[in-house]
Amino acid sequence: MKVHKGDTVIVVSGPDKGAKGKVVESFPQADKVLVEGVNRIKKHTSTSATAQGGIEVREAPIHVSNVMVVDSDGNPTRVGYRTDEETGKRVRISRKNGKDI
Repeated sequence: MKVHKGDTVIVVSGPDKGAKGKVVESFPQADKVLVEGVNRIKKHTSTSATAQGGIEVREAPIHVSNVMVVDSDGNPTRVGYRTDEETGKRVRISRKNGKDI
């Protein structure tokens, strides 16, 4: 998956289109990410020993195809890779302007 925890993303599809947020958690096996302030749902919880019951509002995971990473210029972009000459490691780059992410 090209979207990692800590990335700033913008939602490009769905009811929250245009929303910007930070990736809180990624789920590579399900191809989903949890974005701060996006895809808010109401969860009904029962009373337990640790928490009081009721209705709580929380974020739900969103499919990774519905978000795009924001580059250093603040524009949504696709993610590519290049190999760093010094370390030999793969580095993520912006497809729009070619800069490192």
